[in-house]
Amino acid sequence: MTFGLSLAPLVPFWPMVALGVLALAAILALAFFRPRGAWLRAAAIAVLFLALANPSFTREEREGLTSVLAVVVDRSASQSLDGRDTRTADALREIEARAKDLPNTEIRIIDAAAPSTGSDGTELFKALQAGIADVPPDRVAGAVIITDGVIHDVPDDLAALGFNAPVHGLITGRPDERDRRIVLTLSPRFGIVDKTQVVRFRVDDTGFQAEGSVTVTARRDGEEIARLIVVPGRETEIEVPIAHAGPNVVEIEAAAAPDELTEINNRAALSIEGVREKLRVLLVSGEPHSGERTWRNLLKADANVDLVHFTILRPPEKQDGTPINELSLIAFPTRELFVTKIEDFDLIIFDRYARQGILPLVYFDNIAQYVRSGGAVLVAAGPDYSGPGSLAETPLGDVLPATPLGSVIERPFKPLVTEAGNRHPVTRRLPGGGPNPDWSEWFRIVETRARDNPPLMSGADDRPLLVLSREDEGRIALFLSDHVWLWARGYEGGGPHQDLLRRLVHWLMKEPDLEEEALRMSGRRGALTIERQTMNDTAPPVTLTYPSGETRTIQLEESEPGLFRSVVNTAEQGLYRAEDGTFTALANLGPANAREFQEIASTTERLQPIAEATGGSVRRIAEADGGVDVPRLLQVRSGARAFGSDWIGVRRAETEVVRGLDIFPVFAGIVGLLLLLASLTAAWAREGR
Repeated sequence: MTFGLSLAPLVPFWPMVALGVLALAAILALAFFRPRGAWLRAAAIAVLFLALANPSFTREEREGLTSVLAVVVDRSASQSLDGRDTRTADALREIEARAKDLPNTEIRIIDAAAPSTGSDGTELFKALQAGIADVPPDRVAGAVIITDGVIHDVPDDLAALGFNAPVHGLITGRPDERDRRIVLTLSPRFGIVDKTQVVRFRVDDTGFQAEGSVTVTARRDGEEIARLIVVPGRETEIEVPIAHAGPNVVEIEAAAAPDELTEINNRAALSIEGVREKLRVLLVSGEPHSGERTWRNLLKADANVDLVHFTILRPPEKQDGTPINELSLIAFPTRELFVTKIEDFDLIIFDRYARQGILPLVYFDNIAQYVRSGGAVLVAAGPDYSGPGSLAETPLGDVLPATPLGSVIERPFKPLVTEAGNRHPVTRRLPGGGPNPDWSEWFRIVETRARDNPPLMSGADDRPLLVLSREDEGRIALFLSDHVWLWARGYEGGGPHQDLLRRLVHWLMKEPDLEEEALRMSGRRGALTIERQTMNDTAPPVTLTYPSGETRTIQLEESEPGLFRSVVNTAEQGLYRAEDGTFTALANLGPANAREFQEIASTTERLQPIAEATGGSVRRIAEADGGVDVPRLLQVRSGARAFGSDWIGVRRAETEVVRGLDIFPVFAGIVGLLLLLASLTAAWAREGR
């Protein structure tokens, strides 16, 4: 209970000041001239002035507020290593039990979420500030942080901390921990396809002497590309070949060190986006026809395509007597294109081409070898493919996926996607498709027989219309009609010519998204999506390896023809690996090479500055037998020392709240009236003598 005196003047401030000055002047004058009854007059003036000031006696009932002790528990992934989670649980029980003995103190447990919930690293102080956001700073008794010490959001000063109370760190890791990790020092985001990109890295060993050399393995998309012997602490670089457009996932993994904490951070990953510098395409049209413009428009519409186009208008057997110096046609540089420069082209297209004596047979053998060594050829055939000058009768015929039967069917038909085509990414889900597609008819198809691969599209009499094939490292596609231009011209509504032809060209260019046999995995917002593209009726089970090393077998379910999928919900951040015995897929959930896994050896150094600034302490609690040595918890006054060899202190809150207030006005009612009358009467009586 607190007593006090308060004033509530009956007149405004400045008039009250003026009256006070006049009263003081009158009292001073009385003191100077000393007339009879001077002191009684002065008392009467003073009582009158006090009555105007309206003084009151107050009595307050106050109650002290409780102190709030925040206990922050680190639940990050690194806390699961080497028994740290067990020590954390034991330390938390001890702190809770001892905090109950502190007078007028409330304990608040704050679980700091692992970085898998969206942050890149262990952010304990953000959790602390959120957990005590409703507590005034002067009520915060302090904070006890149970952690391994690897914290990524330690405040720089007290102002950033938000309160002035001791911060204590209880480190759950052992002092003799050993760990090896890969640090990426140069990780490019883009690379040119068929060229190399430089990646730099360093192997860091923590807690033990370097062992002279470490074996490091580099992989791209799960395939080993290099094995190096490196010295820990020294920067090393490796040239990574960019094999294809799209993401090229590169892993760099160091061999495990003896007795290290974990092998999770022995591996680092980065994704290099493959970009084609220029797609060089050679288009050879055997003769002018309506569909020639379709191919040219498609290829010229892409700024990334460097197109070389020749149309054979004057075969050797055509002699009309025109002098050579008057011809405006460009000579066909056959030797330069098909001998010396053939490897410079990414794709060769033969559009209604038939042998006319221009290309010797040896050139077709060069083209076949070009395919087998990784090149791509597309043959858009017409009646030329069934005649005596067919490309099937050249050495190129050995790699063509269909054999002509010597005839051409010329009647209306609708191109249909076959059962195999419904499974293949090139033809699956073509706009307007289905059993009864709403695209226009074609009127010509070459009769052929597919060799090894089933056709993706068929035409009249169920004859193959589109057949794809792989030959060693290269690819070849055979289109057995020259009427795709009807779709491009919008005849009877047209059809999806752009989708079909672009997918076809991209498949020939080995676009990963169009592979008919592939395993893919992607991660987003705590979920992994695993997809298996296959031409088979079933997909094998997938072995999923988590960043922590845990493995799990996943059964995929068919979501559409040729595509099997499964979604795995997970909160663990890092690099995941999926394998089905044939293919390997990699995906990173959360930030690539998250800080949480880069440094996992426990430390007292990161918390030390903020602990010293607040008067707190940082100490290890791990014992040799695996137990914990938790210090005693004591309450101290503000400014007092807050730690000792076996104890830590928290501040006692010195704030109070008013629960009740009583006011007794001095000059109110009969009491004030009697005081005024008594002072005036005494002064009058003294003067009357």
